[in-house]
Amino acid sequence: MSLWNPKDYLQFERERTLPCRDLAARIELSPTRIADLGCGPGNSTAVLQERWPNAILLGIDNSTEMLKIAGESQVRSEWLLQDIQSWNPPSSYDLVFSNAALQWVPDHETEIIRLFNLVSNGGALAFQIPTHTDLWYSVLEKVVMSSKWSDRLRDFSSEFFAYPLDFYFDLLSGYSKRVDLWETEYCHILPSPEAIVEWTKATGVRPALNRLTDQETKKEFIAQYTNEIVRAYPKRRSGNVLFPFLRRFVIAYR
Repeated sequence: MSLWNPKDYLQFERERTLPCRDLAARIELSPTRIADLGCGPGNSTAVLQERWPNAILLGIDNSTEMLKIAGESQVRSEWLLQDIQSWNPPSSYDLVFSNAALQWVPDHETEIIRLFNLVSNGGALAFQIPTHTDLWYSVLEKVVMSSKWSDRLRDFSSEFFAYPLDFYFDLLSGYSKRVDLWETEYCHILPSPEAIVEWTKATGVRPALNRLTDQETKKEFIAQYTNEIVRAYPKRRSGNVLFPFLRRFVIAYR
């Protein structure tokens, strides 16, 4: 299994891109140079191009599969294969932007400030992260901690990093001219509980799957997870399921 599967990720492109659009719309800047950290298949970079069509764009991701899809898109951007933590550009950017990627980066107390220091005077650091406080994540933890999987997956959750908004305010307010913060819970309408499995399999469930060594074992894990998701998310009268998903947003102006 690839670390990232663009096909799985893009099954829900509209829903995944909506928070990116909301974040971009709230940024009060006219940047000329923008870095998109964790750009994935380029859907977030496309939003930035639409919002600021004259800006010079750089999309950064550590997945060759994702960047291949991004490079085949119509987005006018340079694409860079690199981890966010090792990115150290020679000059600053007016906007350092990240849509649902920094939750995979450890040591936010240090890393968020490092990224803010890569912002030009008058620019901003803007990011959005999922919280993993939603029901599906509790279901995932229940499966991971079950007797069948606990030994093999005991440390999977250590790969995810997200903190309350007051953490980011305290971290950035001493360096910033202004910090805007908010939370939005999106209520996505999906066709079935199995669609929730497909959504989360491409992102939050991925660290658990990456620790399992063969396809049959992965299938067993997904089958158990699917059974629990079906119980947790009942179908509505329409046949759809409602999938609430909480996200946190931060914009720090330099």
